[in-house]
Amino acid sequence: MNPFFENQAQLTRRHFFGRLSNGVGTAALATLLAEQNRDASANVPAGRPAAAALGSAVEQEGLEGFPNFPATAKRVIYLFQSGAPSQMDLFDYKPGLNELRGTDLPDSVRGGQRLTVMTSRQTNFPVAPSIFPFSRHGECGATASSLLPHTSKIVDELCFIKSMHTEAINHDPAITFFQTGAQLAGRPSIGAWLAYGLGSANQDLPTFVVMVSGDGGQPLYDRLWGSGFLSTKFQGIKFRSLGDPVLHLSNPPGLDAGIRRSMLDELAKLNELNYAQFGDPEISTRIAQYEMAYRMQTSVPELTDVSGEPKHVFDLYGSDSAKPGTFAANCLLARRLAERGVRFIQLFHRGWDQHFKLPRDLAKQCRDTDQASAALVTDLQRRGLLEDTLIVWGGEFGRTVYCQGTLTHDDYGRDHHPRCFTIWLAGGGIRGGMSYGATDDFCYNIAENPVHVHDLHATILRCLGIDHERLTFKFQGRRHRLTDVAGNVVNDILRQPPA
Repeated sequence: MNPFFENQAQLTRRHFFGRLSNGVGTAALATLLAEQNRDASANVPAGRPAAAALGSAVEQEGLEGFPNFPATAKRVIYLFQSGAPSQMDLFDYKPGLNELRGTDLPDSVRGGQRLTVMTSRQTNFPVAPSIFPFSRHGECGATASSLLPHTSKIVDELCFIKSMHTEAINHDPAITFFQTGAQLAGRPSIGAWLAYGLGSANQDLPTFVVMVSGDGGQPLYDRLWGSGFLSTKFQGIKFRSLGDPVLHLSNPPGLDAGIRRSMLDELAKLNELNYAQFGDPEISTRIAQYEMAYRMQTSVPELTDVSGEPKHVFDLYGSDSAKPGTFAANCLLARRLAERGVRFIQLFHRGWDQHFKLPRDLAKQCRDTDQASAALVTDLQRRGLLEDTLIVWGGEFGRTVYCQGTLTHDDYGRDHHPRCFTIWLAGGGIRGGMSYGATDDFCYNIAENPVHVHDLHATILRCLGIDHERLTFKFQGRRHRLTDVAGNVVNDILRQPPA
């Protein structure tokens, strides 16, 4: 069903009479108009006044009333590692497993957990300890694998959550859950929620920017950064590495800036007439998007031109940072976007799906991402931006302690594991140099302080000064929010937990 007809608050009288069949009586009309007045404030979270007039030509950018309390972060950079990094080969050190290598995982530990079709027919589940050495780093003494030499140097800035857990066991619903708070497609992404709640801090760049890197791996669909039932102006804008950073950014051959400006002015007049007739809010969104595209013709080329960056910056991020489309280059652009006030910056890096040949392929993933991830934290810190920039690093679930396929002395693979895995956060009001939560001796179950996906989302919003229970939007008869009907802020990881 068209959301326009679901949201009667945005149905003009003219459009209503144009669509209304002649048989509907005046009583029904009176009821609907009363519903309009009642719903005019339905999509206004607590603390935000309703729009001054029904059918306002342009929807407000952001919501009055947010932030609800002092924010510790102004922006978020989400480094999403698509495919699920193996927590026990990177962060969650389990030396006791070396003595159990090759033995069958006890049924008491597995506890009847559902398995994917990839391992459900295995006759045994041999324990596969990590072959990579771990060591302690920093003043906090955090353990990290030899695969992460650069991340190891910044552990005192990081908060490791080792007790993350989720509900989905396959990639698409699990990624969708992390991005939207629901396993089924159709909900607004986290970046869209923030754009809706906080608005833009830079009128010449999108509020929400997405970049994708990595070869192969699970497909990433545009809906993962979509706006769902929110206005499309809140969706993420994907930057490309080839051609125009944003599609159709350049003027067509033979069309100069003056002609384009005149064309947009005339087009806006037509759209305004269309809006006056139909009242569809997507028309006003279209007007705003055309204007943003025009401003981006200047702002985006300046943003993506990194030729003025000094050599020591490229050295910090690594040699790949000079190659457009790589994770390192995207991390450098993420810093430049943060400097310019972009609210939500999301990097997706594919390929973290090591069902087989994990030692070989996981090492490659770390070579592609380790230096740049650490460099981003360091670079923001040097520029005084880490204090109010929240960085999140992690995937959609973890990997199993048991081997998928054949276990040899130097090779193994791991299946999907939603019960426990590790992510890290930095900056933006998060306590650095700490680990939160713990897993059992098999890195299979959570032993203390579980953190659910909804809890993570609630905590991210809290850092931005948002009460996750108040950021809502009424759609199809109920108020929706990013955290659905759950979620608790993890106050123990905040530098200044609520009083």
